[in-house]
Amino acid sequence: MERTLIADIIKKTDEKVRIFGWVNTRRDHGKIVFLDIYDRSGLAQVVAESSLSGNLHPQDVVCIEGKVAKRPEKLINPNLETGTVEIQAERIEILSKAEELPFDMGGKDLDLQLPTLLDYRSLTLRHPKVREIFRVQEVVIDAFRDLLKKKGFTEFQSPVIIPQTAEGGAEVFEVKYFDTTAYLAQSPQFYKQIMVGVFERVFTVNKTLRAEPSVTTRHLTEVTTLDAEMGFISSWEEIMETVEEVIKYILERVEKECVKALNYYGVTIPKVPQSIPRLKLREAQEIIFQRTGIDHRRESDLDPEDEREITRWAQEEKNSDLVFITHYPVSKRPFYTSEDPKDPGYTLSFDLIGRGTEWLTGGQRINNMDLLLERAKERNVDIKKSELYIQAFRFGLPPEGGFSFGSERIVMHILGLANIREASLFPRDMERVDVRLSTLK
Repeated sequence: MERTLIADIIKKTDEKVRIFGWVNTRRDHGKIVFLDIYDRSGLAQVVAESSLSGNLHPQDVVCIEGKVAKRPEKLINPNLETGTVEIQAERIEILSKAEELPFDMGGKDLDLQLPTLLDYRSLTLRHPKVREIFRVQEVVIDAFRDLLKKKGFTEFQSPVIIPQTAEGGAEVFEVKYFDTTAYLAQSPQFYKQIMVGVFERVFTVNKTLRAEPSVTTRHLTEVTTLDAEMGFISSWEEIMETVEEVIKYILERVEKECVKALNYYGVTIPKVPQSIPRLKLREAQEIIFQRTGIDHRRESDLDPEDEREITRWAQEEKNSDLVFITHYPVSKRPFYTSEDPKDPGYTLSFDLIGRGTEWLTGGQRINNMDLLLERAKERNVDIKKSELYIQAFRFGLPPEGGFSFGSERIVMHILGLANIREASLFPRDMERVDVRLSTLK
């Protein structure tokens, strides 16, 4: 007999089926046992005689054969896709026994402290509420790919081992590479720009790594970033317009395809108006000062509380959960960022702030080689180590720019998760590489 996926049993009333899956819960009622069994497609109730079910426990892997029967009307479960039927078991085979679980996996929620959630990651990822986080991440990445391909972008794979960092600074992993020193990529930035000279419009879904010497609720050492770069732009605002289109499309797809996840977490998709409000950094700082009396008008960036406050302003004044902040100081942005000729000292760059934190960063790049070399020298960037990057400019690059965002951070804020580690399958930070590093000392 061929396997039937659990979601398909509703089409097979009064037929005999064979299902494979895991035991989610077991409920004993005298001589009768009720089992909730799940596979990749869904969950179903199985009714079995106690003698047939033996010593089945949660997370045992089983093969069950039986007849699909309609449930009595008063026993229908409207919250379950297969809730109108059940399987009356005739044969149960245990394919793999699970050890006794360290905590209950059968409830709607998994009430665990974050360290425990991560210490048992192989198990906790199986919980339906946790599993849905990564269905959302899949849709976010798929939507990013889908829209950009429709807009004529070409996907490429960027290297992880690089000769030097694109952004400078100390937050970089140095690796021994044969007889020399190399680094793990903080960003695919140089390669995105090189590839503009090949395909004009490109994107990459990449692992990027930063040696962040801190443990916060919104930073990870390793993230899955979604990066895009586009040539022959008419202005830097064209990049923001593309970002708007991408973000709206991602949110529309999540709202349509991730209903279960949104219901699990009791959240709604962020509100996005027809045009996301845009503020220069100095304008945002002035608004924050007028609203709170806190004076950060001389600062080169928004701090976390500033980001939350300007989001509250956008919600109240513009009915938007998102806001663009533009024109960061030249000193705050990487050396390859274009300066605004109409606003000297400030860049044609932007961050997208959503639900109180930065979601995305982008801007126009310098495409004049002499100016680029001058800015690199000012920042003590040894551009000779990135000869291929300069080579692209030597042989001609059009006006261009792009953007980048982490999939984990967007998923975190769509679902209202308390910590970004919940939005990473196997989070890396200065305290953990699968296991807590303190246990290895």
